[in-house]
Amino acid sequence: MQANLTMKKIAKELGVSVSTVSRALQNHPRIGSLTTEKVQKLARELHYQPNSRAINFKNNRSFNVGVVLPYLTEQFFSIALSGIEETLMEKGYSVVVMQSKNDYEREAAAVDSLIRHGVDGILVSMASETYNKSHFNNATHKVPIVFFDRVLKHPRYSAVYGNITKAAFDAMEYLIEKGYSDIALMNGPNSLQATSEREKGYVDALKKYNIPVDIQYVKNLNLTKEDTVLKINELLDLENRPRIILAFHDYIALDAMEVCKQRGLKINQDISFVTFSNLSFCTYLDNPPIATVEQFPGELGSSAAQLLLEAMETPDTYEPREIVIEPKLIIR
Repeated sequence: MQANLTMKKIAKELGVSVSTVSRALQNHPRIGSLTTEKVQKLARELHYQPNSRAINFKNNRSFNVGVVLPYLTEQFFSIALSGIEETLMEKGYSVVVMQSKNDYEREAAAVDSLIRHGVDGILVSMASETYNKSHFNNATHKVPIVFFDRVLKHPRYSAVYGNITKAAFDAMEYLIEKGYSDIALMNGPNSLQATSEREKGYVDALKKYNIPVDIQYVKNLNLTKEDTVLKINELLDLENRPRIILAFHDYIALDAMEVCKQRGLKINQDISFVTFSNLSFCTYLDNPPIATVEQFPGELGSSAAQLLLEAMETPDTYEPREIVIEPKLIIR
């Protein structure tokens, strides 16, 4: 409303029509350069701001993008979000963030809510409890969706993710070559693609070095602290308990370390950890994981946002595709 009043004031002072003012503000070729210059000069003096909602409605665009991720409090996802925001804000988009908290129903509701509120596209890192993917299939008929990190691999969708199989293999190979063989895997839930990829890298490395795969050493977690405590105790209760644990991410390692210390074990002496994520807070630990996999969450987020921009701005020529970010094993 304020924008309309300002346009009427400009028109009255210059003795032209409101439609002329509107065209001059948009540099329309039908308006002479002198009139355009006068209109724009007065608009600056009056601190004119265009009615972006009206413009976007006319263009059938909101310039809002939805992001659905498991937990904003997890440093990995906050770094990914920073990459997303940097890429989208440069192009004039605003970002609306919703958390699934690893719950399927909450994730489906978030996607539905974002569509109803008129976002132009959605970026998703899937919840750990998402076994039914139908809410994504329904949504793509309305807006483009791009997955990052926790992805749904399907020709219909673009996805950006890390090479988890190679990362797990490299971590295992490093440990085996250091002389370790009693290595357990605290993995994620089967609903996530990365879970099977991490297990494949783990098993491939054991097979390469002719080390038997002990099924007791492989634990799938639902990513809650309670389940982490349960599974680490199961591993510690084994007659031949593991010397090294390859953990799904740093948060699981922290909870597992606490249990180990409560049971009188010394971290990095009696038992050690290798993790995924390379989150900064681990550098403040007295005994951090001996190695970690850097997954470059900022690059994951930025690349996913770039794919979504292409999908939103060139829908007629856009072809869904995947981008694989190569992780890096960091030895501490």
